[in-house]
Amino acid sequence: MEITDVKARWKDVWFSFCLALLILTKLEGISAQIRYSIQEELKPGTAVGNVAKDLGLDLGRLADRNLRVVQGTKRDLFEVNPRDGVLLVNQRLDREELCAKTAPCVTNLKAVVENPLEMHQVVVEILDVNDNSPKFPEENYTLEVLESALVGSRFQLEGAHDLDVGLNSLHSYKLNPYQHFRLETEEFGDDGKVPFLVLQRPLDREHTAQHWLLLTATDGGKPSKSGKMNVTVIVSDINDNPPVCEKQKYTVTIKENAPAGTFLLTVNASDSDEGLNGEIEYSLKSKLRGLSSDTFDLDSKTGKLVVKGRLDYEETQVYEIKVMATDKGVVALSTLCSVIIRVEDVNDNPPEIEITSFSSRIPEDAPPGTVVALMGVTDLDSGVNGQVVCSVPLHLPFDLKPSPDGQSYSLVTKDYLDKETTHMYTITVTAKDLGSPTLSSTKVIQVEVQDVNDNRPLFTESPYTFYVLENNKAGMSIFSVSATDADGGENAAVTYSLVRMSPGLTITTFLNINEANGTVSALKSFDFETLKTFQFQVVASDSGTPSLSNNVTVNVFILDQNDNAPVILYPLSSNGSAQGVEEIPRNVNAGHLVTKVRAYDADIGYNGWLLFSLQEVTDHSLFALDRYTGQIRTLRSFTETDEAEHKLLILVKDNGNVSLSATATVIVKLVEPKEAFAASDVKSAAKDDEDSNVIFYLMITLGAVSVLFLVSIIVLIAMQCSKSTDYTSKYLPETNYDGTLCHSIQYRSGEKRYMLVGPRMSIGSTIVPGSHANTLALPDRRGATEEHWPCPFHRGFVLVDREETGS
Repeated sequence: MEITDVKARWKDVWFSFCLALLILTKLEGISAQIRYSIQEELKPGTAVGNVAKDLGLDLGRLADRNLRVVQGTKRDLFEVNPRDGVLLVNQRLDREELCAKTAPCVTNLKAVVENPLEMHQVVVEILDVNDNSPKFPEENYTLEVLESALVGSRFQLEGAHDLDVGLNSLHSYKLNPYQHFRLETEEFGDDGKVPFLVLQRPLDREHTAQHWLLLTATDGGKPSKSGKMNVTVIVSDINDNPPVCEKQKYTVTIKENAPAGTFLLTVNASDSDEGLNGEIEYSLKSKLRGLSSDTFDLDSKTGKLVVKGRLDYEETQVYEIKVMATDKGVVALSTLCSVIIRVEDVNDNPPEIEITSFSSRIPEDAPPGTVVALMGVTDLDSGVNGQVVCSVPLHLPFDLKPSPDGQSYSLVTKDYLDKETTHMYTITVTAKDLGSPTLSSTKVIQVEVQDVNDNRPLFTESPYTFYVLENNKAGMSIFSVSATDADGGENAAVTYSLVRMSPGLTITTFLNINEANGTVSALKSFDFETLKTFQFQVVASDSGTPSLSNNVTVNVFILDQNDNAPVILYPLSSNGSAQGVEEIPRNVNAGHLVTKVRAYDADIGYNGWLLFSLQEVTDHSLFALDRYTGQIRTLRSFTETDEAEHKLLILVKDNGNVSLSATATVIVKLVEPKEAFAASDVKSAAKDDEDSNVIFYLMITLGAVSVLFLVSIIVLIAMQCSKSTDYTSKYLPETNYDGTLCHSIQYRSGEKRYMLVGPRMSIGSTIVPGSHANTLALPDRRGATEEHWPCPFHRGFVLVDREETGS
């Protein structure tokens, strides 16, 4: 016996020596971890796994390296074969005895080898098997029920307990079919499902004094196991109020070093009856999970529960007690109060954190994994209470990397930092031991994030769209753009500039931007009839190194103003005045077309929509003017008493907000039919002569314009050849036209339809930059740009008689 003790002491000394040697040689702690899962109740000698093979050890050197396992428990549950490295079951494994209700149930081993000395973590998880049946505290249970109990009354029964966990634990209760009672269950936390008898029919003690029931508890294993309890219900006709617990469950925590006599709690139940039926006595009804009669003491009168014996956390961590509260009626009524007592391990030394190295400023572009600080952690406690885990808040972009021995940590970045989001981090490093209750300490570290130029300026809109009235004042600001930079300092200082096409003449030639605030001003006045829309780009650059920039497209739409008065096309006399003479026979009927006043307006939309009205007329009963077409027709036939000459003053005005107008005078002469025919022939001949003259003048004008155009092209080419690529004067505006007559306003007058047509462009329309509709493009032979000369045809609106045009 003494030799065995000496060997055991030498074994402990050798283990302590190896552990000290492991620390002195600064090994990297647990260099590997393997995990096995086995079922409980395996026979001793059953193989768990090959530790040597899983750790990659040389099987030929196992004997020399002295492979063994070290267990932290008093029992040697496992052993390792030193020849082949197979981990074997050494003793009976009872999961319920080792871990009770704790899941998962694991056992931590240390696999130690020598030459060189190494230590590896081996975790063995013991899986539950359905080896325990549900058990009731008593096989026979007696319940007294008053015959005056109401239908629906509930009576709590003592539940069964199953030491297995998971699916193998208690699953359900079943009551044999009985007409007076049915079974209900409720969940009560750690107690699991608690059975209740519910009264279904009124009781009659004179008819049946006792009822015998069979309650079966079944677990969820496959195959399932069950336990049964006989329930005897005694019907009583007195003392109809059972005691009621103040709490369904009492919970208290006590330290394991609490001395005898330490007060735990007071179980309090009340009874609404009077006299002896309302007086309550308390008793310990059941003793589960290691409860001993020498551990706790209950005062039967006051319900005061105190510590009676010694508590040992290593033996029992939780006590579950059923306290029965019973009144003193002739037929006593009772109820069960659940008491849970948790034993707490003593842990009186908090961990200590020591910062050994620290960098207070980190650039925001530092890559993940950058070391911010190094720290050491110590705890004077031993065992679980001395094991320390450090952490930082999860929402911070920092992480702690432990050293192999677990005694020091590195604080590193786990993501890229962003100064624009957070410029200063206050990091609380928390060190917690694994004791119960957990003791902890904290260390606060402040890290400043250094700014780098990693954000481009961002415009408030993209793209920008502005509407500018024509006839703006040259040199005045017309709109502004704005951009912001999320960086700080010089990295956030934004300057603005225009993207200018070079070489060549573009719209940006006539624009200027304030580089400090982004205000854009026009160096010329815009004319909607010449330029309707244009587009350019603005660049916003910060002042960082290197500088970052961003650009935005600006779309500008010129809004039309009513700045063009209507122009009379007909009648137009030879001296240029809007006056004409029309001769008609006296015998014309009502509705005869006398003439048609024609006019146009260079504006568009309502500004170019013309309306005709009679301002003056010698006889209102003779003539009518169509307000939309300008047609003058007779209202009735002429009589001998009507005057031979009539003067009509026609007002033509547009529909602008401030209306502009023009007038035309038409003199209508009444002649006899023969004279009218002669006058018609003369007029036709005069008209032919006039048309010939017009054609002649048009041909002369067209020839002169063509010659001037060719001369201009030659001069322009000569100027382009003689000038440098840097144009500094005589800029030509870029203008875009769309002369297609597709914008129309249609209306009906009588049986005819009329259409007011004009240029396609409107306030909401755009010209795609580069399309140059209705423009003449001249290539620059010294560069890649083009000169654009506008061809402004079809300006304004023309009133078209669809009947005359045949459309």
